[in-house]
Amino acid sequence: MITGSIVALATPMKVNGDIDWEALRRLVNFHLDNGTDAIVAAGTTGEPTTMSFAEHFDVIRSVVEEVNGRIPVIAGTGANATSEAVELARYASEVGADYCLSVCPYYNKPTQEGLYQHFKAVAEAVPVPQWLYNVPGRTACDLSNETTLRLAEIDNIVAIKDATGDLQRGAELLNAVP
Repeated sequence: MITGSIVALATPMKVNGDIDWEALRRLVNFHLDNGTDAIVAAGTTGEPTTMSFAEHFDVIRSVVEEVNGRIPVIAGTGANATSEAVELARYASEVGADYCLSVCPYYNKPTQEGLYQHFKAVAEAVPVPQWLYNVPGRTACDLSNETTLRLAEIDNIVAIKDATGDLQRGAELLNAVP
């Protein structure tokens, strides 16, 4: 289990929109030097929806390489298409990310069964432990506690990042997890 400070990195960009690779390395090293316990690369804070697939892959690889095993790297691998989320998770696994963080499919507004099937497909496609990410204010989609509990039965779904802001709901989920 990761405890402590888990930082979602912003992806530094140049004025022309290109990724600033040197600034990204400096940012990673700043966190390594200052006691950050884990880093999220290309999570929603890192604006992966504004990147090409190649850039998204390169950010994950670059952060994994710069961290070089010193702390866990959680790769942002969520997408609104299941096939893209699987492809991102496979790549993160290949380059050595420790975990994948998969946001609820944005824009599509899937049903709870659709969410279950989406996350199940991603989890079954890769050996890397998966974190679910529920942020309904950004995705227009809300992963229910009931669906989360079903997903928790899948071996490599190991955590949830809950950004609902509903503490009661979070407490109910914690109390219901076996």
